[in-house]
Amino acid sequence: MKKKLLITIGIIILVFLTVFAYAHFLGTKGLVVKEIKITDNTIPNSFHGFKVVHLSDIHYGRSVKEKQIKLIVDKINILKPDIVVITGDLLDRDKELTSEQQKILTEQLKKIEVTIGKYIIAGNHDYDNGIDKWQTLVQNSDFINLNDNYQLIYNNGITPILINGMSSNLHNHMTIEKKLENHFNFLKEFEKPNNETIKPAYNIMIIHEPDYVDEFKYDNFNLILAGHSHNGQVRLPFINKLVTPIGAQKYHREQYNLENTKMYISSGLGTSTLDVRLFNKPSINFYRLTTK
Repeated sequence: MKKKLLITIGIIILVFLTVFAYAHFLGTKGLVVKEIKITDNTIPNSFHGFKVVHLSDIHYGRSVKEKQIKLIVDKINILKPDIVVITGDLLDRDKELTSEQQKILTEQLKKIEVTIGKYIIAGNHDYDNGIDKWQTLVQNSDFINLNDNYQLIYNNGITPILINGMSSNLHNHMTIEKKLENHFNFLKEFEKPNNETIKPAYNIMIIHEPDYVDEFKYDNFNLILAGHSHNGQVRLPFINKLVTPIGAQKYHREQYNLENTKMYISSGLGTSTLDVRLFNKPSINFYRLTTK
């Protein structure tokens, strides 16, 4: 009886070590591109076929290092996106990057090619690692810091779309109402008489922690892009995610329909806490906006 128990324990340990080794050495490698068609009749005709690449949770310095970031950038450039968005956690709280690592990351992000713009917001790990350092990396990488701000995007027409950004709600203690103040003040301008500016027809919000969408009127936005959950960094068949962080416990799957608002959550590229990914390969989302 004792011998059988020892054999059973030995088998369990062996299986655990095998799964852990796979999740660490193989599960964190490679790159999946998830192509998603987004159809909405409010999208201006000039944006039909508009291409958006969505990255999140790189956590540079953990499982994503120089070789992996080069692979990611090469894949993005093959897709020829109009815009690229990063929804937080470019950095990791537990990894203090050397000056050489910062240089490599900056150079690679700078190589991302777009026809219009590259946008980024800060996640909770970016604040923990040092928001000043993050801001320098962003600026040197030719990305636009969209923390609690917005920008109009034009594409071969006079009707723009609006892209809005919200910084992490876990470590930036500004209220959500305050974070959206610029956005709503801008929209109020269209209520004034004789305003000749053409109002954006389609609104995009990029946010890090998806659970916070319940704390603002998400129906003001047609499309919300989020990160943070990794869609469950470790997943099992039929169970899906095992653990998700605070800020992504209600919303953690890949896609949700919030009434007329679509929300997509990236499964991310890197790892947090433990350098393992199981049944959840590193991925980027590739959206095509269409009018029909």
